[in-house]
Amino acid sequence: MGTSKQLESLVELMARLRSPEGCPWDREQTFSSLGPMLIEEAYELLDAVEAGDWNELRDELGDMLFQLVFYAQLGAESGRFTIWDSIGRVHEKMVRRHPHVFGEEKVESTAEVLSNWEAIKAAERSAGAAQASAPASMLDGVSRRLPALLEAHQLTTKAARVGFDWPAVDQILEKLEEEVAELRAELRAHEVDQRRVDEEVGDILFVVANLARRVGTEPETGLRAANRKFRRRFGHIERRMAERGGEWREVTLATLDQFWEEAKRLERESPAVEGESQA
Repeated sequence: MGTSKQLESLVELMARLRSPEGCPWDREQTFSSLGPMLIEEAYELLDAVEAGDWNELRDELGDMLFQLVFYAQLGAESGRFTIWDSIGRVHEKMVRRHPHVFGEEKVESTAEVLSNWEAIKAAERSAGAAQASAPASMLDGVSRRLPALLEAHQLTTKAARVGFDWPAVDQILEKLEEEVAELRAELRAHEVDQRRVDEEVGDILFVVANLARRVGTEPETGLRAANRKFRRRFGHIERRMAERGGEWREVTLATLDQFWEEAKRLERESPAVEGESQA
């Protein structure tokens, strides 16, 4: 069983790596240079979750923790904060945002918990804005550096928690059809305006992110599953092409579509890949 001593040991290890007697590579790292590695570790962790590989997930959680301790070490060296400051702040924040657990407030549902959560965050933002003499938005907590599809999901999730949402899924589908029609009109214009086309495609993706949220699908996860499915099926096409021994330019699209349908049929006839649709 782990103890706080193990966390202290990891913090000490990180300080050693960053010391003059430590590792040259670790000493060269900055807040900015660690960014890509943090993102990579996050996606590797998600891969382990989606694969249901618990041994890998255990290891990836360790790798992610190491990245967080690395950031905290840079904060300590600059005199800005320590890992213990970060732990203290998040502990305080979680207690404050769970009055139904640590206080006297009563809730009846998850929806009520989320509504209270947003109200507490709004109060925190207002207090911070008053000190900074700047306006606060409930959307400020959504990072602009998120993958765009995930950002759209997070933005609309927050808006929906205060009632700014379509009443029914059918209305989102109607909006999607409307946006597709607008894109079709732009593409049929005598002179295609690429800027307008880009805007209409973006609108479609934003509505799709809303639709995914409303039906309970995390869009980034859904798209990643679709990407893996495409890889599998295209791999089947490549194998069939290798069997034929011909050149790609010699094969018709109809033949490639036939191979694609073969891949779909083989998937339907075999056990489903865990966590992925066979559609």
